[in-house]
Amino acid sequence: MNAELWYQHTLTNRLHSLLLLTVMGGFLALLGWLLWGASGIIWLLMPVVVLVLFNPLASPELLMRLYRATRLTPEQAPALYNAVKELSRRAKLPQPPTLYYLPSRMVNAFATGTQKHAAIAVTDGLLRTLDSREAVAVLAHELSHIQHNDMWVMGLADLFSRLTSTLSLFGQFLLLLNLPLLVFSNAGINWFAILILIFAPSLSALAQLGLSRTREYNADLSAVMLTGDPEGLARALIKIERQQGTFLEQIILPGRYTPDPSLLRTHPPTAERIRRLRELQIPPEAKQPITLTQPSLTPASRLDHPVTRPPRWHISGLWH
Repeated sequence: MNAELWYQHTLTNRLHSLLLLTVMGGFLALLGWLLWGASGIIWLLMPVVVLVLFNPLASPELLMRLYRATRLTPEQAPALYNAVKELSRRAKLPQPPTLYYLPSRMVNAFATGTQKHAAIAVTDGLLRTLDSREAVAVLAHELSHIQHNDMWVMGLADLFSRLTSTLSLFGQFLLLLNLPLLVFSNAGINWFAILILIFAPSLSALAQLGLSRTREYNADLSAVMLTGDPEGLARALIKIERQQGTFLEQIILPGRYTPDPSLLRTHPPTAERIRRLRELQIPPEAKQPITLTQPSLTPASRLDHPVTRPPRWHISGLWH
């Protein structure tokens, strides 16, 4: 993939995201029009515009408290902070994200916040499973989400989806209340409107899932631009995929794939992500790979205390 095709691919991902958001907003506006006419669209747009302008994202600190994650200092994890600092410089972020440690065996990392105020959480399982090259690639992937404001985009998509589901339930409730009147008065039934009320939430959810997959592909591509190392991210994805499932599943069905259809996955199939990464040809504009002097990215204060408990559901509704 040469530089021109590289940027064309990035532009296509962004246009795809814009199209899916437009579709979701269209479903929401259509439901408002079916329920209350033109005034319904206006009343729906007002809170959406307010929420968009004020960027309703939970603070990174609040989310990390819900996950029971602890903040890492540069003294505890110098290699992690050096990697994030360099990646943030390459991504031209105003300031590096704050790093948090999540005591979980899950091999995972996630980002939250905005470009000006963000955080990245890394699990004990990820730091003990990946080598420094692979961990840097994963950090670059999460930092790419911050760079492109993906949390804001997905938050907006979630808002559209939730409002669409709420309006659909309200419309179906009104339909049931008026069903006897419609039957006995021989009034005409707008079957198109009924179908929209029933299927709009499902269609909006599918668009949201498609948007999530598009943002993941774009984060993979951007991470490679930051690190110049597609193989590092591919290797990390392979290790993360192998760690999924229970201990018995890893023995009996190693490398098993998620049985859900790709259309219903929030993340793209790992095999497809790996294939795309390994087909990339690094353009001259890509950055040079990051070389760390520390042999391990695991925080020094945690080396003697590996997490052994299995992931479980917490009262906050989170699983870790």
